[in-house]
Amino acid sequence: MRLFGIETEYGITRDDVPEMDPVVESMELVRAHLASSFERRWDYAGEDPHEDARGFRVSGLQQDKEEDEFTERDAHRPFSFHDMKSDLVLPNGARFYNDHTHPEYSTPECRTLRDLVAHDRAGERIVHRAAQRRNKFLGGAHLRLYKNNTDFHGHSYGCHDNYLVPRSIPFPALVAGLLPFLISRQVIAGAGKVGTEAQESGWVPGTYQLSQRADFMETELGVDTMHNRPILNTRDEPHADPQKYRRLHLIIGDANMCEYATALKVGTTRLVLDLIARGALPSIELEQPVVAVKQVSRDPDMKTVIRLKDGRKLSALELQVHYCEVAHRELAGSDEESDWLLKEWDETLRSLFHDRSRLVGKLDWVTKLWLIETFMREKRIGWDDPWLASLDLEYHNVNPEQGLYLGLEAEGKSWRMTTDDGIEAAIRSGPSDTRGGVRGLCVQRFPDEIQSIQWERVQFNGGIRSRTLDMRDLFEPQEVTRCVGIFKDAQSSADALAAWTARKDKDV
Repeated sequence: MRLFGIETEYGITRDDVPEMDPVVESMELVRAHLASSFERRWDYAGEDPHEDARGFRVSGLQQDKEEDEFTERDAHRPFSFHDMKSDLVLPNGARFYNDHTHPEYSTPECRTLRDLVAHDRAGERIVHRAAQRRNKFLGGAHLRLYKNNTDFHGHSYGCHDNYLVPRSIPFPALVAGLLPFLISRQVIAGAGKVGTEAQESGWVPGTYQLSQRADFMETELGVDTMHNRPILNTRDEPHADPQKYRRLHLIIGDANMCEYATALKVGTTRLVLDLIARGALPSIELEQPVVAVKQVSRDPDMKTVIRLKDGRKLSALELQVHYCEVAHRELAGSDEESDWLLKEWDETLRSLFHDRSRLVGKLDWVTKLWLIETFMREKRIGWDDPWLASLDLEYHNVNPEQGLYLGLEAEGKSWRMTTDDGIEAAIRSGPSDTRGGVRGLCVQRFPDEIQSIQWERVQFNGGIRSRTLDMRDLFEPQEVTRCVGIFKDAQSSADALAAWTARKDKDV
Protein backbone atom coordinates (compact mmCIF):
# COMPACT_ATOMS: atom_id res chain seq x y z
CA MET A 1 0.00 0.00 0.00
CA ARG A 2 1.66 3.23 -1.15
CA LEU A 3 0.92 6.18 1.14
CA PHE A 4 3.17 8.85 2.62
CA GLY A 5 3.23 12.34 4.11
CA ILE A 6 5.52 14.97 5.59
CA GLU A 7 5.29 16.91 8.87
CA THR A 8 7.29 20.15 8.97
CA GLU A 9 7.99 22.29 12.01
CA TYR A 10 8.90 25.84 10.98
CA GLY A 11 11.43 28.09 12.65
CA ILE A 12 9.84 31.33 13.82
CA THR A 13 11.42 34.69 14.76
CA ARG A 14 10.21 38.21 15.44
CA ASP A 15 12.50 41.25 15.20
CA ASP A 16 10.44 44.00 16.89
CA VAL A 17 10.66 42.68 20.47
CA PRO A 18 13.75 42.01 22.63
CA GLU A 19 12.50 38.55 23.57
CA MET A 20 9.87 36.68 21.59
CA ASP A 21 7.47 34.25 23.24
CA PRO A 22 7.52 31.35 20.73
CA VAL A 23 4.49 29.68 22.30
CA VAL A 24 2.27 32.72 21.80
CA GLU A 25 3.70 33.60 18.39
CA SER A 26 3.24 30.08 17.04
CA MET A 27 -0.32 30.02 18.36
CA GLU A 28 -1.10 33.43 16.88
CA LEU A 29 0.41 32.44 13.55
CA VAL A 30 -1.84 29.38 13.27
CA ARG A 31 -4.89 31.39 14.25
CA ALA A 32 -3.98 34.06 11.70
CA HIS A 33 -4.88 31.47 9.07
CA LEU A 34 -8.52 31.72 10.15
CA ALA A 35 -11.04 34.25 8.93
CA SER A 36 -13.25 33.45 11.95
CA SER A 37 -12.65 32.60 15.59
CA PHE A 38 -10.85 29.39 16.55
CA GLU A 39 -12.97 26.37 17.55
CA ARG A 40 -11.29 23.35 19.10
CA ARG A 41 -12.14 20.23 17.07
CA TRP A 42 -8.99 18.09 16.87
CA ASP A 43 -9.53 14.77 18.64
CA TYR A 44 -6.44 13.81 20.64
CA ALA A 45 -7.88 10.42 21.61
CA GLY A 46 -6.19 8.77 18.65
CA GLU A 47 -2.71 9.92 19.67
CA ASP A 48 -0.56 7.75 21.92
CA PRO A 49 3.21 8.25 21.56
CA HIS A 50 4.01 5.70 24.30
CA GLU A 51 3.43 2.57 22.19
CA ASP A 52 6.75 1.18 20.93
CA ALA A 53 7.00 -0.80 17.69
CA ARG A 54 9.38 -3.23 19.40
CA GLY A 55 6.41 -4.70 21.24
CA PHE A 56 6.11 -2.80 24.50
CA ARG A 57 4.70 0.36 25.98
CA VAL A 58 7.01 2.91 27.59
CA SER A 59 5.91 4.24 30.96
CA GLY A 60 7.06 7.76 30.26
CA LEU A 61 8.87 9.98 27.79
CA GLN A 62 11.24 12.83 28.37
CA GLN A 63 8.77 15.03 26.51
CA ASP A 64 6.07 14.10 29.07
CA LYS A 65 8.16 15.76 31.77
CA GLU A 66 8.71 18.72 29.50
CA GLU A 67 4.98 19.04 28.82
CA ASP A 68 4.33 18.97 32.58
CA GLU A 69 6.91 21.71 33.06
CA PHE A 70 5.33 23.71 30.25
CA THR A 71 1.89 23.28 31.80
CA GLU A 72 3.14 24.56 35.16
CA ARG A 73 5.06 27.39 33.54
CA ASP A 74 2.12 28.30 31.30
CA ALA A 75 -0.46 28.29 34.11
CA HIS A 76 -0.55 32.07 34.03
CA ARG A 77 -1.58 32.12 30.38
CA PRO A 78 -5.20 33.02 29.58
CA PHE A 79 -5.74 29.87 27.50
CA SER A 80 -5.73 26.10 27.97
CA PHE A 81 -3.18 23.63 26.61
CA HIS A 82 -5.51 22.57 23.80
CA ASP A 83 -6.34 26.16 22.95
CA MET A 84 -2.63 26.84 22.77
CA LYS A 85 -2.21 24.00 20.28
CA SER A 86 -4.83 25.68 18.04
CA ASP A 87 -5.17 22.53 15.96
CA LEU A 88 -6.71 23.11 12.54
CA VAL A 89 -7.67 20.68 9.79
CA LEU A 90 -7.59 22.55 6.50
CA PRO A 91 -9.78 22.17 3.39
CA ASN A 92 -6.94 20.23 1.72
CA GLY A 93 -6.91 17.62 4.51
CA ALA A 94 -3.70 18.92 6.08
CA ARG A 95 -3.16 19.62 9.77
CA PHE A 96 -1.82 23.04 10.85
CA TYR A 97 -1.12 23.60 14.54
CA ASN A 98 1.23 24.93 17.20
CA ASP A 99 3.67 22.25 18.36
CA HIS A 100 4.25 24.33 21.52
CA THR A 101 7.14 26.46 20.23
CA HIS A 102 6.91 25.88 16.47
CA PRO A 103 4.11 26.11 13.94
CA GLU A 104 3.76 22.73 12.26
CA TYR A 105 2.19 21.82 8.92
CA SER A 106 1.43 18.16 8.17
CA THR A 107 0.51 17.32 4.60
CA PRO A 108 -2.50 15.14 3.87
CA GLU A 109 -1.70 11.55 3.02
CA CYS A 110 -0.46 11.29 -0.57
CA ARG A 111 -0.17 8.40 -3.00
CA THR A 112 2.13 9.98 -5.60
CA LEU A 113 5.31 12.02 -5.30
CA ARG A 114 3.82 14.74 -7.46
CA ASP A 115 0.96 15.19 -5.00
CA LEU A 116 3.30 15.03 -2.02
CA VAL A 117 5.65 17.70 -3.34
CA ALA A 118 2.70 19.93 -4.25
CA HIS A 119 1.23 19.61 -0.75
CA ASP A 120 4.60 20.18 0.90
CA ARG A 121 4.96 23.38 -1.13
CA ALA A 122 1.36 24.30 -0.30
CA GLY A 123 2.41 24.24 3.35
CA GLU A 124 5.10 26.84 2.66
CA ARG A 125 2.55 29.20 1.15
CA ILE A 126 -0.06 28.58 3.83
CA VAL A 127 2.33 29.43 6.67
CA HIS A 128 3.72 32.42 4.76
CA ARG A 129 0.25 33.84 4.14
CA ALA A 130 -0.59 33.37 7.80
CA ALA A 131 2.60 35.30 8.62
CA GLN A 132 1.53 38.10 6.28
CA ARG A 133 -1.78 38.40 8.11
CA ARG A 134 -0.03 38.31 11.47
CA ASN A 135 2.42 41.00 10.34
CA LYS A 136 -0.44 43.18 9.19
CA PHE A 137 -1.78 42.99 12.73
CA LEU A 138 1.68 43.73 14.17
CA GLY A 139 2.09 46.75 11.88
CA GLY A 140 5.25 45.65 10.10
CA ALA A 141 7.15 42.75 8.54
CA HIS A 142 8.39 41.59 11.92
CA LEU A 143 7.54 37.89 11.92
CA ARG A 144 9.68 35.55 9.81
CA LEU A 145 9.40 31.84 9.10
CA TYR A 146 12.09 29.38 8.09
CA LYS A 147 11.67 25.91 6.65
CA ASN A 148 14.78 24.52 8.30
CA ASN A 149 15.82 22.43 11.33
CA THR A 150 18.07 24.54 13.55
CA ASP A 151 18.11 27.88 15.35
CA PHE A 152 21.95 27.94 15.56
CA HIS A 153 21.65 28.03 19.36
CA GLY A 154 21.73 24.30 20.03
CA HIS A 155 18.07 23.52 19.31
CA SER A 156 16.60 21.44 16.52
CA TYR A 157 13.06 21.02 15.22
CA GLY A 158 11.92 18.33 12.87
CA CYS A 159 10.78 17.42 9.41
CA HIS A 160 9.30 13.93 9.68
CA ASP A 161 8.52 11.70 6.70
CA ASN A 162 5.83 9.07 7.28
CA TYR A 163 4.91 5.88 5.44
CA LEU A 164 2.04 3.41 5.71
CA VAL A 165 3.62 -0.04 6.13
CA PRO A 166 1.96 -3.47 6.36
CA ARG A 167 1.98 -4.83 9.92
CA SER A 168 3.08 -8.16 8.42
CA ILE A 169 6.62 -6.81 7.87
CA PRO A 170 8.56 -7.63 11.06
CA PHE A 171 9.90 -4.49 12.71
CA PRO A 172 13.45 -5.95 12.99
CA ALA A 173 13.44 -6.29 9.19
CA LEU A 174 12.60 -2.59 8.88
CA VAL A 175 15.43 -1.72 11.24
CA ALA A 176 17.99 -3.87 9.43
CA GLY A 177 17.06 -2.54 6.01
CA LEU A 178 16.60 1.11 6.90
CA LEU A 179 19.44 2.04 9.27
CA PRO A 180 22.27 1.99 6.69
CA PHE A 181 20.00 3.60 4.12
CA LEU A 182 18.88 6.48 6.35
CA ILE A 183 22.45 7.23 7.46
CA SER A 184 23.62 7.41 3.85
CA ARG A 185 20.45 9.16 2.59
CA GLN A 186 21.98 12.45 3.69
CA VAL A 187 23.99 12.63 0.47
CA ILE A 188 20.78 13.17 -1.51
CA ALA A 189 18.38 14.56 1.12
CA GLY A 190 20.53 16.76 3.36
CA ALA A 191 19.59 20.44 3.56
CA GLY A 192 23.17 21.58 4.22
CA LYS A 193 24.44 23.39 7.27
CA VAL A 194 27.14 25.86 8.26
CA GLY A 195 29.00 24.77 11.39
CA THR A 196 28.33 22.11 14.01
CA GLU A 197 25.88 22.22 16.87
CA ALA A 198 24.87 20.60 20.14
CA GLN A 199 22.45 21.55 22.89
CA GLU A 200 25.30 21.69 25.40
CA SER A 201 27.82 23.72 23.38
CA GLY A 202 25.59 25.65 21.01
CA TRP A 203 26.71 26.48 17.48
CA VAL A 204 30.36 26.31 16.41
CA PRO A 205 31.36 27.82 13.01
CA GLY A 206 34.19 26.66 10.80
CA THR A 207 32.86 23.83 8.65
CA TYR A 208 30.06 22.77 6.30
CA GLN A 209 28.04 19.59 6.53
CA LEU A 210 25.36 17.78 4.57
CA SER A 211 22.57 17.60 7.15
CA GLN A 212 20.96 19.88 9.72
CA ARG A 213 19.60 17.00 11.81
CA ALA A 214 22.71 14.81 12.02
CA ASP A 215 24.19 16.75 14.95
CA PHE A 216 21.11 15.89 17.02
CA MET A 217 20.93 12.12 16.43
CA GLU A 218 21.84 10.38 19.69
CA THR A 219 20.78 6.73 19.52
CA GLU A 220 19.89 4.03 17.00
CA LEU A 221 16.32 3.27 18.09
CA GLY A 222 13.86 4.98 20.40
CA VAL A 223 10.34 6.26 20.84
CA ASP A 224 11.30 9.79 21.88
CA THR A 225 11.40 12.59 19.32
CA MET A 226 12.56 15.61 21.32
CA HIS A 227 15.27 14.08 23.52
CA ASN A 228 17.72 11.24 22.93
CA ARG A 229 16.64 11.43 19.29
CA PRO A 230 16.88 8.12 17.39
CA ILE A 231 17.98 7.45 13.83
CA LEU A 232 14.91 5.22 13.53
CA ASN A 233 11.91 6.26 15.59
CA THR A 234 10.00 3.33 17.11
CA ARG A 235 6.70 5.08 17.87
CA ASP A 236 3.84 2.71 17.07
CA GLU A 237 0.98 5.07 16.35
CA PRO A 238 -0.51 3.78 13.09
CA HIS A 239 -3.45 6.18 12.55
CA ALA A 240 -5.02 3.18 10.83
CA ASP A 241 -6.23 -0.32 11.66
CA PRO A 242 -3.45 -1.46 14.03
CA GLN A 243 -3.97 -5.12 13.10
CA LYS A 244 -3.12 -4.43 9.46
CA TYR A 245 -0.82 -1.43 9.37
CA ARG A 246 1.90 0.50 11.10
CA ARG A 247 3.07 4.04 10.43
CA LEU A 248 6.81 4.39 9.90
CA HIS A 249 7.65 7.74 11.50
CA LEU A 250 11.12 8.97 10.47
CA ILE A 251 12.54 11.97 12.34
CA ILE A 252 16.08 11.97 10.91
CA GLY A 253 15.22 13.90 7.75
CA ASP A 254 15.91 17.54 6.92
CA ALA A 255 13.34 20.05 5.70
CA ASN A 256 14.00 20.43 1.99
CA MET A 257 13.46 23.50 -0.15
CA CYS A 258 14.40 21.73 -3.40
CA GLU A 259 11.46 19.82 -4.87
CA TYR A 260 13.84 17.29 -6.39
CA ALA A 261 15.39 16.52 -2.99
CA THR A 262 11.94 16.07 -1.42
CA ALA A 263 10.90 13.68 -4.19
CA LEU A 264 14.11 11.66 -3.94
CA LYS A 265 14.07 11.59 -0.14
CA VAL A 266 10.58 10.11 0.09
CA GLY A 267 10.67 8.20 -3.18
CA THR A 268 13.89 6.29 -2.55
CA THR A 269 12.73 5.49 0.98
CA ARG A 270 9.53 4.08 -0.44
CA LEU A 271 11.57 1.91 -2.85
CA VAL A 272 13.66 0.59 0.03
CA LEU A 273 10.48 -0.27 1.93
CA ASP A 274 9.32 -2.21 -1.13
CA LEU A 275 12.63 -4.10 -1.11
CA ILE A 276 12.27 -4.89 2.60
CA ALA A 277 8.74 -6.17 2.00
CA ARG A 278 10.14 -8.53 -0.65
CA GLY A 279 13.00 -9.68 1.56
CA ALA A 280 15.34 -8.61 -1.21
CA LEU A 281 18.00 -6.67 0.74
CA PRO A 282 21.29 -8.40 1.59
CA SER A 283 22.25 -7.84 5.23
CA ILE A 284 24.35 -4.76 6.01
CA GLU A 285 25.19 -3.94 9.62
CA LEU A 286 27.10 -0.83 10.60
CA GLU A 287 29.55 -0.99 13.49
CA GLN A 288 28.62 2.40 15.01
CA PRO A 289 25.50 3.88 13.38
CA VAL A 290 25.27 7.02 15.56
CA VAL A 291 28.91 7.87 14.94
CA ALA A 292 28.40 7.23 11.22
CA VAL A 293 25.51 9.71 10.99
CA LYS A 294 27.76 12.55 12.10
CA GLN A 295 30.78 11.36 10.11
CA VAL A 296 28.80 11.31 6.88
CA SER A 297 27.24 14.71 7.48
CA ARG A 298 30.53 16.42 8.30
CA ASP A 299 32.27 15.36 5.12
CA PRO A 300 30.86 17.25 2.11
CA ASP A 301 33.56 15.63 -0.05
CA MET A 302 31.90 12.29 0.75
CA LYS A 303 35.21 10.45 1.21
CA THR A 304 34.57 9.20 4.76
CA VAL A 305 34.13 5.43 4.97
CA ILE A 306 31.76 3.69 7.35
CA ARG A 307 32.95 0.52 9.08
CA LEU A 308 30.60 -2.48 8.77
CA LYS A 309 30.40 -5.26 11.35
CA ASP A 310 31.81 -7.73 8.80
CA GLY A 311 34.97 -5.64 8.47
CA ARG A 312 34.16 -3.94 5.17
CA LYS A 313 34.39 -0.18 4.78
CA LEU A 314 32.00 1.72 2.51
CA SER A 315 31.36 5.39 1.91
CA ALA A 316 27.82 6.80 2.12
CA LEU A 317 27.80 7.10 -1.66
CA GLU A 318 28.80 3.45 -2.04
CA LEU A 319 26.01 2.45 0.36
CA GLN A 320 23.52 4.41 -1.70
CA VAL A 321 24.81 2.76 -4.89
CA HIS A 322 24.28 -0.62 -3.27
CA TYR A 323 20.65 0.17 -2.44
CA CYS A 324 20.07 1.70 -5.86
CA GLU A 325 21.46 -1.36 -7.67
CA VAL A 326 19.29 -3.78 -5.70
CA ALA A 327 16.26 -1.57 -6.38
CA HIS A 328 17.01 -1.58 -10.13
CA ARG A 329 17.31 -5.36 -10.12
CA GLU A 330 14.12 -5.96 -8.14
CA LEU A 331 11.78 -3.08 -9.00
CA ALA A 332 12.50 -1.90 -12.55
CA GLY A 333 9.31 -1.95 -14.60
CA SER A 334 7.01 -1.95 -11.55
CA ASP A 335 5.32 1.32 -12.49
CA GLU A 336 6.06 4.70 -14.06
CA GLU A 337 6.91 6.50 -10.80
CA SER A 338 9.30 3.75 -9.68
CA ASP A 339 11.09 3.80 -13.02
CA TRP A 340 11.46 7.59 -12.82
CA LEU A 341 12.89 7.26 -9.32
CA LEU A 342 15.35 4.57 -10.33
CA LYS A 343 16.62 6.68 -13.21
CA GLU A 344 16.94 9.88 -11.18
CA TRP A 345 18.49 8.12 -8.19
CA ASP A 346 21.17 6.56 -10.40
CA GLU A 347 21.90 9.83 -12.23
CA THR A 348 22.09 11.76 -8.96
CA LEU A 349 24.63 9.35 -7.49
CA ARG A 350 26.70 9.53 -10.68
CA SER A 351 26.68 13.32 -10.48
CA LEU A 352 27.76 13.22 -6.83
CA PHE A 353 30.68 11.00 -7.82
CA HIS A 354 31.78 13.02 -10.86
CA ASP A 355 30.29 16.55 -11.04
CA ARG A 356 27.99 17.71 -8.27
CA SER A 357 27.61 21.15 -9.87
CA ARG A 358 24.96 19.50 -12.06
CA LEU A 359 22.83 19.19 -8.91
CA VAL A 360 22.61 22.91 -8.10
CA GLY A 361 18.88 23.65 -7.87
CA LYS A 362 18.13 19.96 -7.27
CA LEU A 363 19.81 19.01 -3.99
CA ASP A 364 19.71 21.47 -1.09
CA TRP A 365 23.13 20.86 0.42
CA VAL A 366 24.77 21.26 -2.98
CA THR A 367 22.75 24.38 -3.83
CA LYS A 368 23.42 26.04 -0.48
CA LEU A 369 27.13 25.23 -0.65
CA TRP A 370 27.33 26.79 -4.12
CA LEU A 371 25.60 29.95 -2.85
CA ILE A 372 27.82 30.21 0.22
CA GLU A 373 31.06 29.61 -1.65
CA THR A 374 30.07 32.26 -4.18
CA PHE A 375 29.33 34.69 -1.35
CA MET A 376 32.61 33.88 0.42
CA ARG A 377 34.64 34.60 -2.71
CA GLU A 378 32.86 37.92 -3.25
CA LYS A 379 33.22 39.03 0.39
CA ARG A 380 36.64 37.42 0.91
CA ILE A 381 35.64 35.71 4.15
CA GLY A 382 36.32 32.25 5.57
CA TRP A 383 34.25 29.43 7.03
CA ASP A 384 34.74 30.79 10.54
CA ASP A 385 32.81 33.99 9.75
CA PRO A 386 29.51 34.06 11.74
CA TRP A 387 27.93 35.93 8.82
CA LEU A 388 27.49 32.56 7.13
CA ALA A 389 24.95 31.37 9.70
CA SER A 390 22.64 34.23 8.67
CA LEU A 391 23.11 33.29 5.01
CA ASP A 392 22.30 29.68 5.85
CA LEU A 393 19.12 30.75 7.64
CA GLU A 394 17.93 33.00 4.81
CA TYR A 395 18.23 30.11 2.36
CA HIS A 396 15.17 28.67 4.14
CA ASN A 397 13.11 31.87 4.47
CA VAL A 398 9.62 31.14 3.09
CA ASN A 399 9.02 34.77 2.11
CA PRO A 400 9.57 34.86 -1.68
CA GLU A 401 10.96 38.40 -1.39
CA GLN A 402 13.63 37.34 1.11
CA GLY A 403 14.31 33.61 0.80
CA LEU A 404 17.53 32.79 -1.08
CA TYR A 405 16.26 29.49 -2.42
CA LEU A 406 12.95 31.00 -3.52
CA GLY A 407 14.94 33.73 -5.24
CA LEU A 408 16.81 31.10 -7.25
CA GLU A 409 13.51 29.43 -8.07
CA ALA A 410 12.06 32.74 -9.30
CA GLU A 411 15.07 33.06 -11.60
CA GLY A 412 14.40 29.62 -13.06
CA LYS A 413 17.53 28.08 -11.51
CA SER A 414 15.82 25.23 -9.68
CA TRP A 415 14.26 21.98 -10.84
CA ARG A 416 10.46 21.87 -10.57
CA MET A 417 8.08 18.97 -10.25
CA THR A 418 5.15 21.29 -9.48
CA THR A 419 3.63 24.35 -11.09
CA ASP A 420 2.35 27.41 -9.27
CA ASP A 421 -1.19 26.47 -10.32
CA GLY A 422 -0.66 22.97 -8.97
CA ILE A 423 0.47 24.33 -5.61
CA GLU A 424 -2.56 26.61 -5.41
CA ALA A 425 -4.80 23.64 -6.19
CA ALA A 426 -3.11 21.71 -3.35
CA ILE A 427 -3.90 24.59 -0.99
CA ARG A 428 -7.59 24.31 -1.87
CA SER A 429 -8.12 20.53 -1.94
CA GLY A 430 -6.53 17.27 -0.84
CA PRO A 431 -5.52 14.35 -3.08
CA SER A 432 -8.58 12.81 -4.71
CA ASP A 433 -7.26 9.27 -4.21
CA THR A 434 -6.49 9.27 -0.46
CA ARG A 435 -8.46 9.73 2.73
CA GLY A 436 -6.68 13.09 3.09
CA GLY A 437 -8.90 14.32 0.28
CA VAL A 438 -11.98 12.93 2.03
CA ARG A 439 -11.01 14.67 5.27
CA GLY A 440 -10.52 17.95 3.44
CA LEU A 441 -13.84 17.55 1.66
CA CYS A 442 -15.61 17.16 5.00
CA VAL A 443 -14.05 20.45 6.12
CA GLN A 444 -15.08 22.14 2.87
CA ARG A 445 -18.66 20.87 2.73
CA PHE A 446 -19.78 20.45 6.34
CA PRO A 447 -17.53 22.52 8.64
CA ASP A 448 -20.32 23.47 11.04
CA GLU A 449 -21.40 19.85 11.44
CA ILE A 450 -17.99 18.53 12.53
CA GLN A 451 -17.74 17.78 16.24
CA SER A 452 -14.21 16.37 16.23
CA ILE A 453 -11.67 15.24 13.67
CA GLN A 454 -8.38 13.36 13.45
CA TRP A 455 -6.38 11.48 10.84
CA GLU A 456 -8.55 8.37 10.75
CA ARG A 457 -11.95 9.60 11.91
CA VAL A 458 -14.44 12.45 11.49
CA GLN A 459 -17.11 12.74 14.18
CA PHE A 460 -20.18 14.75 13.20
CA ASN A 461 -22.67 16.33 15.58
CA GLY A 462 -25.61 14.22 16.75
CA GLY A 463 -24.68 10.84 18.19
CA ILE A 464 -21.64 8.60 18.15
CA ARG A 465 -21.51 5.43 16.09
CA SER A 466 -24.01 6.37 13.41
CA ARG A 467 -22.43 9.80 12.97
CA THR A 468 -18.81 8.77 12.56
CA LEU A 469 -16.84 8.47 9.34
CA ASP A 470 -14.30 5.75 10.16
CA MET A 471 -11.30 5.88 7.78
CA ARG A 472 -8.96 3.45 9.58
CA ASP A 473 -9.08 1.14 6.55
CA LEU A 474 -9.94 3.60 3.77
CA PHE A 475 -6.89 3.25 1.53
CA GLU A 476 -7.86 1.51 -1.71
CA PRO A 477 -8.10 4.19 -4.47
CA GLN A 478 -11.45 2.90 -5.76
CA GLU A 479 -13.00 3.03 -2.29
CA VAL A 480 -11.63 6.54 -1.74
CA THR A 481 -13.09 7.67 -5.07
CA ARG A 482 -16.49 6.28 -4.09
CA CYS A 483 -16.36 8.03 -0.73
CA VAL A 484 -15.34 11.33 -2.34
CA GLY A 485 -18.22 11.11 -4.80
CA ILE A 486 -20.74 10.51 -2.02
CA PHE A 487 -19.53 13.39 0.14
CA LYS A 488 -19.43 15.73 -2.86
CA ASP A 489 -23.04 15.02 -3.81
CA ALA A 490 -24.65 14.82 -0.36
CA GLN A 491 -26.70 17.70 1.00
CA SER A 492 -25.62 17.05 4.59
CA SER A 493 -23.15 14.95 6.55
CA ALA A 494 -26.04 12.73 7.68
CA ASP A 495 -26.98 12.03 4.06
CA ALA A 496 -23.36 11.34 3.17
CA LEU A 497 -22.85 8.93 6.07
CA ALA A 498 -26.11 7.11 5.32
CA ALA A 499 -25.16 6.69 1.66
CA TRP A 500 -21.62 5.58 2.50
CA THR A 501 -22.86 3.04 5.05
CA ALA A 502 -25.43 1.70 2.58
CA ARG A 503 -22.78 1.25 -0.12
CA LYS A 504 -20.47 -0.59 2.29
CA ASP A 505 -23.28 -2.83 3.57
CA LYS A 506 -24.27 -3.65 -0.01
CA ASP A 507 -20.70 -4.72 -0.81
CA VAL A 508 -20.65 -6.99 2.23
